[in-house]
Parts: sequence; C-alpha cells; structure tokens
Amino acid sequence: MERLPGFRDFYPEPLPTRDLWSSDARRHLFETWRRVAGRYGFREYDGPPLEPLELFTTKSGSEIVGQLYNFKDKGDREVALRPEMTPTLARMAAAHERNYRKPIKWFAIPQLFRYERQQKGRLREHFQFNADIIGESSPEADAELIALLIDSLRALGLTAEDFRIRLSSREAWQHFYASAHADPTREYEFFQVVDKLERETPEHTDAKLRALGLSLERVQEVIAASRPTDHLQRILDNLAARGLTDFVALDYRVIRGLAYYTGTVFEAFDRKGEFRAIAGGGRYDNLIKLLSGGKSDMPALGFGMGDVVLTELLNKRGLLSETAVGPMVYCLIEEESWRPASLGLVQKLRDAGLACEFALTPMKSDKQFKRAQELGVRFTIRLEGAPDRVKLRDLKERRDETLEAGQAIEVIQRATR
Repeated sequence: MERLPGFRDFYPEPLPTRDLWSSDARRHLFETWRRVAGRYGFREYDGPPLEPLELFTTKSGSEIVGQLYNFKDKGDREVALRPEMTPTLARMAAAHERNYRKPIKWFAIPQLFRYERQQKGRLREHFQFNADIIGESSPEADAELIALLIDSLRALGLTAEDFRIRLSSREAWQHFYASAHADPTREYEFFQVVDKLERETPEHTDAKLRALGLSLERVQEVIAASRPTDHLQRILDNLAARGLTDFVALDYRVIRGLAYYTGTVFEAFDRKGEFRAIAGGGRYDNLIKLLSGGKSDMPALGFGMGDVVLTELLNKRGLLSETAVGPMVYCLIEEESWRPASLGLVQKLRDAGLACEFALTPMKSDKQFKRAQELGVRFTIRLEGAPDRVKLRDLKERRDETLEAGQAIEVIQRATR
C-alpha cells in the first residue's frame, strides 16, 4: 500500500534514504516558528481542517473548486479541506472580535490541501506558518509583520545573503491601472498578468497587456522607477530603525495573484533564485467584511510560509543537519540485579525533565554503549555500587565523574542550558 501522490510520510532521523521527509526537521521548523512568534506577542489559534465550501468560493470565486479536495458530507453539506488559513481566520475573528483587544496578533501552523499538479516546491499538502495582524491599518503594523517574517527566517540560520523580502503595493498598481483609463472590470486580469511577468515570455505578456489597452514597456517603466508610496516609505523607515534594511527591497514585480489583497504586498525569495517564493503576504482590508456579510469590518494583513520550499532551501544550505533530538542520557545497566535500582535512576532523570534511554531487556555492556553512541547521547550514566552513587561519562568532553545522583542531574541540566 503506497501513500497518495503529493502527500508525505515523515520519518525520524536518521532517514533511511535522502528523499524522505524528516519529522525531526518538521519539529524544528514548528518550534522555531512558535518561539519567534511568541517573542513578537503573537498568540496561537487553530480551526477545523474541514470547512464549508462556501467559505472559499465567497473569497476566491467558483473557479477555485477545481483546486480543492471537496465533497458532500453525510449531512449533504458541501465541504472542502482547507486550501489556506486566511478565510478560517477571518471567520473566527469576525465571530468574536469584540472579545479581543485590537490589534489582534495571531498565528497558526495548519496543514493545508490543494488538488494541484505537483511540481518543485509544491505538493498537494503542506504545513504553513501563518501570522496575521487584525484591527490595525497603520504602516507600523505592516513593518511589524515583515520583521516577524525576517526574524523567523533568521532564527533558522538564514542571512541577508540567503533571502530578500520584495516589497510592493497593490494600491500603487491600482492607481496606475486607473490612470491608464483601462477597463475597470478587467483590473484583476491585469494584476494576474503582472504576477506572471517572471514566468512568461515578454512577447506573451505584452500581447496580454495590449489586449487591456496597456503595454509591457509602460509596466516595465513603473517597475524600473520603483517609487515608494507614502505607506511603503513608512514601512521601509520602520524596518531601517530595527536594523533590517539589508533584508528588504522595493520590487513592483510583486503584486500577489490572489484577488483579496488591497495594499501592501510582499514575498520572500532566496537570493540565488533556485527556489519558488519562500513566503508571501499582504493587506486584505476588505476580506473580513466580505466573509461576515458586513457584520464586522476590520483591516487586516498577514503572511504564509510553507514548509516545502523552506525545507528544501534549508537542506541546500546545510541548516538541517542536526535537527534530530535523541536522548540526552543513556543509563547503562551492567548487572541485571541492578535493574530495579537503575529504573529508579531513569525515573529521577526523567522527572528532572531530562531525556533518558536504557535497554529494555538484558544486553551486554558493550552493546549498550554502542547503542548510546548510535543515539548520539551526550552522557552515559550507571550505578556505582549504591542507588545514590553514579558514574557519569561526558562523551563530548571525554570526562568521567563519580557523583551523587542529584549532583549528576545538575551537571546534565547545566549542559542543556
């Protein structure tokens, strides 16, 4: 029996083959995302993986149905596995926004599903770090969110040499389109053309633009000028004050293909151009009003960072080589008559918050030590004639000590700080 195409199995390290996905690397991403989001004051939320189909068609139109895992449930309801988290967030925030002080700063790490053609960096499921700020329209909120994105990538070991946040404005493009006196009903069609500039030939792009009464030359002039709006300039100044200038640049080639964006938009790219966008987001100031039927109207912005491209990038940069977490201590049981007392020692170590492993069944001492080395433990510990006396070996420092059990626990705890 094989897994479905586009889905993944996650195995603990060491991986049997290099093409498998690591559960240890996934845990490392999740822990890093949670840690950095916490530093920024973001609170974690979650929602159901199955939602009413209408939640997604209201936002994106009926054409999105072809990209979804959707069906009728046993209650004859049209439902879909969530392809993104923003509609769920908007629904939740609209329902209880009076119970939370503004701005609302929330994050989630959902698993998302899309029935799409598989390609490099894109599968039919992925995990995603979503972070959003609701109820604040100032550029300072935009800068706060972009800073969170930058620091999330920095915390994984990436530097300004590895990635760049490309910052743009949907509003600036709206003004350009309006000034060209083009058909207002085809504005979103224009946005999609700009969004695909780097993926289609200039000839094909120019033909599409001329059908809208524009030209590739005029669009390229806007991109080349890259004049920041007042809103974008305040974002740039805010990030400069944080010392993050090297991580961000204006780039009007970014417009984001989704229809609901209203202002600032941005994407994170690896600077060598080997991968798809690492993350993307922007302002969606009208979405909560749309999905709540006008009952709630709050400005909002957010970003999503998927685990597929990010994991590929981190692997390429050699930043996931030590994500496996094994036991910190291995308790050696050299005499079976000492097993009961050794089990008491194992429990003391675990009660102290330490990861400890031992042989479940009788095993020769040399095999136990070999197993400890295979697990990559820092310490081995064994009883030294009495339950409260132990011999602690630091495999990293190559040092042995005979200590009381409590003293040994303190030594190990200091090593983990």
